[in-house]
Amino acid sequence: MPKGGKKGGHKGRMRTYTSPEEIDAQMKAEKERKKNEEEEGAAVNDNQSEDKLTASGSEDSDDDGSQKRKGVEGLIEIENPNRIAQKAKKVTEIELEGPKQLSRREREEIEKQKAKERYMKMHLAGETDQAKADLARLAIIRKQREEAARKKDEERKAKEEAAAAAAAAKGLHTLSLK
Repeated sequence: MPKGGKKGGHKGRMRTYTSPEEIDAQMKAEKERKKNEEEEGAAVNDNQSEDKLTASGSEDSDDDGSQKRKGVEGLIEIENPNRIAQKAKKVTEIELEGPKQLSRREREEIEKQKAKERYMKMHLAGETDQAKADLARLAIIRKQREEAARKKDEERKAKEEAAAAAAAAKGLHTLSLK
C-alpha cells in the first residue's frame, strides 16, 4: 500500500474553474488599471528614466522597478487569471471600530457560558430539578440532626438525673449510718 493511503491521493479534488466571462472582465479591468498607471506614472517615469540614463547607461527598463525575472519569464508576459495577488492593507484602511465577526467556535463558547450562568441563577433560586433534590436531601438531613440532638439532650438529662439520684441515695445512706 502506498504511503499516502488510498490510491490516487489528493489530486483532482475540489477543482474550481473560472468562467470565460470572469476572465474577460478581469482582463479588461487589468488593462484599464495599467493604462491609468501609465498615464499617472508618465511624468514620474520621465524624471526617473533621465536619472537612470545618467546613472547607468545599459540597464533594461522593462522591469519598471519590479523584481528581476529569471529565464524566459522576462521575455513572455504570463497572466494567470486563477491566481489572485494578495493586497497589503494599510493601517488606515483597517476597521477596528466595526463589529467583529465571531467564528462559530467563539459564538458557541459564548453561548455555553451564558447558558451556564442562567443555570446557576436558576439553581441558586431553587428552580432546577437538581436544586429541588438537593433541598429535599438537606431537609431530611436537618430532621435527622435535630432528632440526634434531641436524643443526646434526653440522654444527658437522664444521666444527670441518674447522677443526682445516686448522689441523693448516697447522701441518705450516709445519714442513716450515723
